[in-house]
Amino acid sequence: MKVPTIKDIKNLKGKRVVLRLDFNVPIKNGKIVETMRIDRAMPTIEYLQKKKARIIILSHIGKDATSTLKPVVQYLNKSMKVGFVPDFRSEAAHSVVDGLPEGGIVLFENLRIDKREEENSLELAKLLASFGDVYVNDAFAVSHRAHASVVAITKYLPSYLGFLIADEVKHLSLALNPKHPFLFVLGGAKFDTKMPLMKKFMKIADSVFVGGILANDFFHDMGLEVGKSFVDTYDFKLTPLLKKGKIILPSDVVVKNEEGKKVSIKKYDAVGTMDSIVDVGPETIRTLKAQLAKTKLVVWNGPLGYYEGGYDKGTIALLKAIAESKATSIIGGGDTAVVVDKLGIGKDLTFVSTGGGATLDYLADGKLPGIEAVMKCKLR
Repeated sequence: MKVPTIKDIKNLKGKRVVLRLDFNVPIKNGKIVETMRIDRAMPTIEYLQKKKARIIILSHIGKDATSTLKPVVQYLNKSMKVGFVPDFRSEAAHSVVDGLPEGGIVLFENLRIDKREEENSLELAKLLASFGDVYVNDAFAVSHRAHASVVAITKYLPSYLGFLIADEVKHLSLALNPKHPFLFVLGGAKFDTKMPLMKKFMKIADSVFVGGILANDFFHDMGLEVGKSFVDTYDFKLTPLLKKGKIILPSDVVVKNEEGKKVSIKKYDAVGTMDSIVDVGPETIRTLKAQLAKTKLVVWNGPLGYYEGGYDKGTIALLKAIAESKATSIIGGGDTAVVVDKLGIGKDLTFVSTGGGATLDYLADGKLPGIEAVMKCKLR
C-alpha cells in the first residue's frame, strides 16, 4: 500500500508542520522510565529539522488532564532545543509558534487538558490546524482512536504520515499476507478485545500459541482447575476453537500457592485450588523453540505470564529464542515491547511495534482511523 509520507511534501523550508507524535511514556517521580516511543519518533523530527521546517509537536500523556509532558521536554532538551507551551488554547501559543525559527521545535502540553480532543471535535481540530501549514501523523499507537488531533484535523490541513507509521504499516502488513509456516503467539489478557484477532489468525496462521491470562481462560472453559488465577469475563465458548487443531496451549505452568506462598511448576491439569498460574513452564518453552525451528514468520502480541508481578521468565525465554531463530519476527507493542527494550535485543528482531491496541486493531482490520483519515485527505 502506497502511503503519503513526509517525503512527498514539497519544499518544507519555513513551513509550519503540526506533528502528532505519541509521547505517552511511563513517568515515575517526574522521570521518564522508558523512552522507546520518543526515540522511535526521532527520525521524523530530525528529517523535518534538516529540511528547515518549523515543528509544532502535539501529544497526550496519561489518561486525563492531570498528567504533564514537561518531563518529555526535559528529555528532548538533552539532544535538541525544544520550547514548551503550557496551554495551546492561549494567545501566547500563537506568539510562540509565530516566533519559531526555521528548524525550531515547540511541544504543546498534554492534549487531554481539553476534553474536546477525545470527542474528535472539529472545533478543536480547527484550532490545532491554525498553527500549521501541513499536518503529519506519526503517532501509530493512538491511530486507532478517532480523536481531534488524529482524525478531525485532516479536514483542515494537507495531511501526511511520518516515518514511524510508514514503517509500522510496512512490517505489520507482512502478517496479513504471511510466509509459511506461520506461528502466531497471543498472550496478555482481555479476550473480548482479542477474539477478532484470534478468529482472523486461526484462518491465516499454521499454529496459534495462547499464553498469559488468555490461556487461563481456555483452561477454565475446558473445566480444568485454575485455582486463584486471573480469568477474564467473557460470554462466548472457547473450547470449540480447539477442535480446529491449530491452537497450542501451555503444557506446564508456573504457579504461586496463595496459602504457602511457594512457587512451583505443574502440569496444566494439576493446578490446585489455592494456586495462581503466573507464567508458562520450561516444557512449554521447549515446545515453542521446536516450533520456531520450522517457522518462517512469527507474530507475537502480549506477555506469556504475570509480567507486572515480576513473572517474566517465560516471556524473556521466548523473546531470546525468537531473536536467535531465522524466522521473520514481528513483536507487538505494550509490555512485550518494553521487555525487548530492557533486554536490548531489538536489533535481532525484524520489527517491534510501538502500538498496543493500535497494533491489535491493525492486525485484525488492516487499517486504522488515523491512517485512513490521512489517506483520504482531499487537501494535498
